[in-house]
Amino acid sequence: MDIKRKKELLEIYKNRHPEMGVISYRCRETGEVFLGISKDTKSDFNSTNMKLAANWHPNKRLQELWNKFGSEGFELSVIKVLKYDDPHKDHTEELESLREQCLTIDHNPRRIWK
Repeated sequence: MDIKRKKELLEIYKNRHPEMGVISYRCRETGEVFLGISKDTKSDFNSTNMKLAANWHPNKRLQELWNKFGSEGFELSVIKVLKYDDPHKDHTEELESLREQCLTIDHNPRRIWK
């Protein structure tokens, strides 16, 4: 790959707008809901699923349910999407505010990451 193409790809990557928002893991069997904020929903679902599959997730209850029911026992979804313009700005506060809204709406949800 030539240098010009590498620079072009790097620029595209730097200026990408990944989907940000509140992600949810809902156990189909128990109805328990786990919410988390995400600066890249696709990446965070992948990362969380890998930790759960490796029996290495820090949320013990979520891990316990995953071990018992497996991936097919969960419904994964993005329940709120953050609309933003600047991909370089830190959007943590806005994401936490969205999650707090979701935590008050749902019935006894928990955080994915403690």
